[in-house]
Amino acid sequence: MSRTALRICPLCEATCGLTLTLEGGAVTGARGDREDVFSRGFICPKGAAFGGLDADPDRLRGPLVRRDGRLREATWEEAFDAIAAAVPALLQEYGSQSAGVVLGNPNVHTMAGALYPPVLLKTLGTRNLFTASTLDQMPKHVSSGLLFGDPFAIPVPDLDRTDFLLLLGANPVESNGSLCTAPDFPGRLKALRARGGTLVVVDPRRTRTAALADRHLAPRPGSDALLLAALAHTLIEEKLAAPGALEEHIEGIGELGAALASFTPEAVAPACDLTAAEIRTLARELAAAPAAAVYGRIGSCTVEFGTLASWLVDVLNILTGNLDRPGGALFPLSATAPAPRPAGPGKGFALGRWSSRVGGHPEVKGEFPMAALAEEIETPGDGRIRVLLAIAANPVLSAPDGDRLDRALAGLDFMISIDPYLNETSSHAHVVLPPPPPSRSAHFDFAFNGFAVRNQARYSPAAVPLEDGQMDECEIHARLILAVSGLHGAPPEAVDERVIADSLARAVADPHSPLHGGDPQELARRLTGVTGPERRLDLMLRTGPYDLTLEDLRQAPHGIDLGALRPRLPGVLKTRSGRIELLPDPIAAELPGLRAALADRPAALVLVGRRHLRSNNSWLHNVPALVGGSNRCSLHVHPQDADRLGLVDGGQARITADGGSLEVPVEVTDTVRSGVVSLPHGWGHNRAGSRLSVAAAVPGVNVNQLLDGTRRDRLSGTAVLNGFPVELAPLP
Repeated sequence: MSRTALRICPLCEATCGLTLTLEGGAVTGARGDREDVFSRGFICPKGAAFGGLDADPDRLRGPLVRRDGRLREATWEEAFDAIAAAVPALLQEYGSQSAGVVLGNPNVHTMAGALYPPVLLKTLGTRNLFTASTLDQMPKHVSSGLLFGDPFAIPVPDLDRTDFLLLLGANPVESNGSLCTAPDFPGRLKALRARGGTLVVVDPRRTRTAALADRHLAPRPGSDALLLAALAHTLIEEKLAAPGALEEHIEGIGELGAALASFTPEAVAPACDLTAAEIRTLARELAAAPAAAVYGRIGSCTVEFGTLASWLVDVLNILTGNLDRPGGALFPLSATAPAPRPAGPGKGFALGRWSSRVGGHPEVKGEFPMAALAEEIETPGDGRIRVLLAIAANPVLSAPDGDRLDRALAGLDFMISIDPYLNETSSHAHVVLPPPPPSRSAHFDFAFNGFAVRNQARYSPAAVPLEDGQMDECEIHARLILAVSGLHGAPPEAVDERVIADSLARAVADPHSPLHGGDPQELARRLTGVTGPERRLDLMLRTGPYDLTLEDLRQAPHGIDLGALRPRLPGVLKTRSGRIELLPDPIAAELPGLRAALADRPAALVLVGRRHLRSNNSWLHNVPALVGGSNRCSLHVHPQDADRLGLVDGGQARITADGGSLEVPVEVTDTVRSGVVSLPHGWGHNRAGSRLSVAAAVPGVNVNQLLDGTRRDRLSGTAVLNGFPVELAPLP
């Protein structure tokens, strides 16, 4: 007999509410939850394929342990016994810095991935942290840290109330949005235009998002920072800058004008391959709009000057007075964020507090560049990474030069993967710990609610109980922490109770906490929730800004609407000055490099990535419903470039860049501008040792193999994955 259950979709950043149809323990259907307070019934193909992902026969059903050189099925006890026998001894012999941790993108889509990695890192005591951030959004963290003093203070466009939206390097109709959690992003863009607003898209490709726009500008890839600098220059030069109420919170606006003086539209236009008139018109429209927002994403982040572009996005929002006001760009307030405290100076944000052992790469937000992982494993000496913990991560496909990393992983003394699949990375592990399917896990969006275009809170209990032999993902993490710390055999609840005790001790001592002055033991007894993670969520809600509890969320299965985004300045500022520091020193030091780019001779052909609505990086290519059709790993080439190079639609080409060459099928299309080719990321499922039968049947190629890892945004350490030069030649 069928029944239904509610579940927040964990397959992209939109966090849509789903209604699952269940037959026994199987998910037989998924549709949008029309009563969800945030998504209102919206669903995309990924959400509709939830059941296929959940029941994927290639998902691992139990742990694997390497014996005699081969990964073999094992019990959970055997898996954690193997970890406990190996890791503490290696750390004792070689020191805490011999451990490395890699966190992949799916971590932010699960409760376990949000709650346990910080505890694991503290337990290990290592500084060797590598995450997907330096392949994605780290430039935005850095620019926000420098501007506002908090790398997580990322303003999002107020999509539902803005009059003018400028999108750069973003294709939310395909991606569903990123660092801007907005179910039904396409519908929100259509509503903007329907109410008389204006949408301008800046992208070298004519994407589905660009097709919705009032105007589409197709500049040369990698020139976003130059274009944004010219827009800011124009606002200042033409006296169109009007920060309004923001002015009392800003310092450095005078110095900003001088720093941007050379970035005139006329100087920038050739490098961007736009006209000066187009740039000036855009600046004037931005200034004239009643309410406007500028939003840049991965196409403007994963380029040479990604941090400068991310900084200039907010500079434009500030200069036009649109930061922190309705219809502009505002700071969300998550239900699990700390309760607001009085405004005042903070500790600020610093870069390079320590450096990596081999390349001397400065840390950024406690992380090293993912592109530097291989050298830290390969290079002999004290502090060489010998033990690697990869959690929901597949850097062999997602990081530059996967071949080198593939070889490096094979040389580790011990590797642990938490992953549902035996993929290109986890196939190197000595122990693989598979989490259960998403229907069997509870869900709360700790990360994405901090970027949501409307404040809300929603909790999904597990829709289906665990099967025999499965272990809850949170318990896997807790047992891993105990095993690597020498406490193997202690109850996993001990990890959560320690976190709760520490959190309550801080809360009762904090005069700004709602729990200030309370009795920690009594407060701990009040927490509800059957599991440790639920109790931790309850505590975070109780110490948050909305006076909520876990029981409140349980009583509202479709979520609790907490209202439209509201102005929050100066409370979000944590800079040492207590003000928005418009021209911080690290940014000023990067501007000469951007000026030099004005004189660069552009490459004849550069590559950009692309997203597809039925993909999410490398982790959805094993679901039959999500591959095939237009979701294919082909190289998009403009007809003019195809004619010049002798390429034909459906033919093959060799593409070459810093890291080597790939052979790819060609798709001739005018959706890319001339001088630009496009190849999607996340493919290349043809390595030995993987068990991904659907993905292996249509493996595609790994675009990141074209890179050797040396191209990076200097401030953030983020790999340059877009706008790098390539050469093309036809193959027979």
